[in-house]
Amino acid sequence: MPVKVLEEWFNACSGCEISILNMGDALVEMLSELEFVHIPVLMDHKYYGQTGEGSQVEIPEADIAIVSGGIRNEEHKELLEEIRKKCKTLIALGSCATNGGIPALANMWTKDEALKNIYSTITTDSASPPDRVPAWLDRVFAVDEIVKVDIYIPGCPPHPKNIADALTAVLKGESWSLPERSVCDTCPTIREKKASSGTIKRSLENADFDPEKPIDQMRCLMEQGFICLGPVTRAGCRGDSDAPRCIKARIGCRGCFGPIRKGARPMVDMMGAWSSIGLNAQAVPDRRALLNRFIGAHNNLRPLPKR
Repeated sequence: MPVKVLEEWFNACSGCEISILNMGDALVEMLSELEFVHIPVLMDHKYYGQTGEGSQVEIPEADIAIVSGGIRNEEHKELLEEIRKKCKTLIALGSCATNGGIPALANMWTKDEALKNIYSTITTDSASPPDRVPAWLDRVFAVDEIVKVDIYIPGCPPHPKNIADALTAVLKGESWSLPERSVCDTCPTIREKKASSGTIKRSLENADFDPEKPIDQMRCLMEQGFICLGPVTRAGCRGDSDAPRCIKARIGCRGCFGPIRKGARPMVDMMGAWSSIGLNAQAVPDRRALLNRFIGAHNNLRPLPKR
């Protein structure tokens, strides 16, 4: 009997669902063992019956639930809690689900401030969405702030190989998680433990490298003065490649896989990493948003007190 799988997306962009499809051959090989019973972005399955005849949310029972996106409104919360009741194993897929992701940057403002900026225009003072729009929660939550999560697959987007490995482990009755290693631990660039200058460079500038030479002959991007969050970001984006994905493109790590371990504070650790090689951390613009760009849930981002 195939293992039943449901998938749902919340406050997200569908990049995680594209990553599921990008599993390619690995997904095809699993299809004989899996039965997708609910995955709205990729198949037609309604919440209140196929013709809207139901009065309560209809989420089918499943062995595995995969959810992407953070929890922004009451509808998200209701669906997530119902999914948790209906599944045996819940997988949080992607950085929005595991840590709030880019949408959780909104946690820097109060709900009322955000709604006012979204709904107020030069022609109206209204700061309220229409009644048919689900009510917002006070902030964007990660999935595990609402319900118990069994497996975390971070990334923006998550790597298809990690999804395949996690599903394979569940099918075998095994646990799965990424190791607690930093991107720097898997980065092959040359490190001299000092910055080439004390200046923080804009990401629009080109790094110093020879495109004809392999990446292990390029100087560490952070030591070149570029913002790279590799020291405080969990490794796992490389898949089967020879370098982390952003580094392979000769740009600094953006931090999308989140903290190396639960409870870490990347902002504090990153300030120390910059200072340790002679970079002026105070020169980094908008540090609070930058260093919490993908991890604004879990109270990493919140409104600042009014001065």
